[in-house]
Amino acid sequence: MNIPIIWIIFGILFILSLVASKSVEAKFKKYSKIAMNYNMTGREVAEQMLRDNDIRDVTVQEVNGTLTDHYNPVNKTLNLSHAVYHGTSVAAAAVAAHECGHAVQHATAYYWLGLRSKLVPAVNVSNKFTPWILFIGILMVQKFPSLLLAGIILFAVTTLFSFITLPVEINASRRALVWLNTHNITSPDTHPYAESALRSAAYTYVVAALTSLATLLYYLMIYLGNRD
Repeated sequence: MNIPIIWIIFGILFILSLVASKSVEAKFKKYSKIAMNYNMTGREVAEQMLRDNDIRDVTVQEVNGTLTDHYNPVNKTLNLSHAVYHGTSVAAAAVAAHECGHAVQHATAYYWLGLRSKLVPAVNVSNKFTPWILFIGILMVQKFPSLLLAGIILFAVTTLFSFITLPVEINASRRALVWLNTHNITSPDTHPYAESALRSAAYTYVVAALTSLATLLYYLMIYLGNRD
């Protein structure tokens, strides 16, 4: 039995997604046991990095969950999970500095972050309606192919968003690592662990973007196949 190439691609991406996700969890757990030189908590790391970048209007706060850390440009809050907010490990410092990297991007009008922010409303609408439009569009593709095409266009917005997210995340990690190193927050012994943790996190975004692209191509194949 011949398996369509698209399903092989999906299978590979699914495995890569699981591996990337488990790798992030494993490295965070591993590096959470490696203490920082100055015993700084994630909150203290974040606050110092904000001060060093002359950012005074961002609030660092604790949020529930595990690996739920994020920067919110709307209300200028840097949200750290309990383990990061209170943690004094390499993992906590790396995550806190990475999220601060987004705050620095916002403060310096980093192009890709601004572009991603502009796409958020469209992505929210797309996420709400696209699954239903695609589902109905596939069922009725022979009678109303334009409905499936509309769903594909909406899904393309989320795919574009996924790829725009890549430079945003990679740049935030680069800013974090440079700051951690130049301000001696990490030492020659601990800095490679911070790099490893953030690199693993970046892989999850790469796999997510590729999966979104593969899914978009799959729907496009259905649409074009109906026209033959």
